[in-house]
Amino acid sequence: MALLEHTLGILLHPDQEWKAIRNERHSFAQVFFSHVPILALIPPVAAFIGVTQVGWTIGDGDVVKLTVESALSLCIMTYIALMVGVYVLGEFINWMAKTYGVTDSAEKRHYEGTALAVYITTPVFLAGIAGIYPELWLNAVATILAGCYAVYLVYEGIPILMNIDKERAFMYATSVVTVGLVMLVIVRVGTVIVWGMGIGPVYVD
Repeated sequence: MALLEHTLGILLHPDQEWKAIRNERHSFAQVFFSHVPILALIPPVAAFIGVTQVGWTIGDGDVVKLTVESALSLCIMTYIALMVGVYVLGEFINWMAKTYGVTDSAEKRHYEGTALAVYITTPVFLAGIAGIYPELWLNAVATILAGCYAVYLVYEGIPILMNIDKERAFMYATSVVTVGLVMLVIVRVGTVIVWGMGIGPVYVD
């Protein structure tokens, strides 16, 4: 129930939800494992259904689908990458905390950094539902909207969650967004490398 409350709350009333999250007495492991393994399933599962059962078209061509084996391996790698990505982002946020004047204890900072990473990626995970219908325009729009809201959550959440003034919070949030963008580029480059090794999509004839 806590998962559902925070997931909906961070979308509907983020200010109140950030305050509630800050006041919780959890460890970074608790907030990570109670949310990310479940939410990170949404994009790969939706994508698996979309690319194997629904398919997509290019122009006026035939419907394109992936084989089940190819889609399964790609979705498993995506799931692992999402899990690792949220964890690494949380560690970066925690690492930068003292630089921007966060005075909480090390354990508390670790929880806050992980919680921030978990909840700012929630809109992106939920937008992954669009993968059930794998048309480029739909998924692009869903991803852009979710990304914009995630950036909003960063700027809105840091001063509340980290309990610092707005000036330092703005610089902190900008650093977090920059790290997130760099990680996105790394994932894209990694995808190209993996495909170059022969672990790319296999299409149904």
